[in-house]
Amino acid sequence: MRVVFTLNGRVVEVDVEPNEVLLDTLRLRLGIKSVKRGCERGECGACTVLVSNVPVVSCLLLTVQINGSNIVTVEGLQSDDLFMELASEFSKSFAVQCGYCSPAMALTSYAFIKKALENSLKPSREDIAKAIEGNLCRCGTYPRVLMAIEKVLERRTQVR
Repeated sequence: MRVVFTLNGRVVEVDVEPNEVLLDTLRLRLGIKSVKRGCERGECGACTVLVSNVPVVSCLLLTVQINGSNIVTVEGLQSDDLFMELASEFSKSFAVQCGYCSPAMALTSYAFIKKALENSLKPSREDIAKAIEGNLCRCGTYPRVLMAIEKVLERRTQVR
């Protein structure tokens, strides 16, 4: 089946099997390596991508379901100021250990921050923790991830 979608700002056409999941299409057909294979049951979040700015686990989403959609991975945000600020803060806050969950954690955090800023929200630490709860980090960097998100939100809301 032919599927057409936008991936990181570029229109992509790809022939896929009807039962092929987006994770496999991105990694195996399109070479997007930031999307990681984890549990393959939608429980760990390692395969998270943004579908129309919403974090979605790509291991449970058939590629044919995203026909016409806008998909963003870490590779597509390398020139986005907010994402680069978040990535820098992840580094400064030591929110990255082994790095396996980092792309998905960063995408989920980015989507949350962007939504909070667009809606002039002032999320609590509990709100932030709830937003990233779909991403498992075996290294236990959650407190540092929360701190990084809080710092970016604080800086961005002071600028306004």
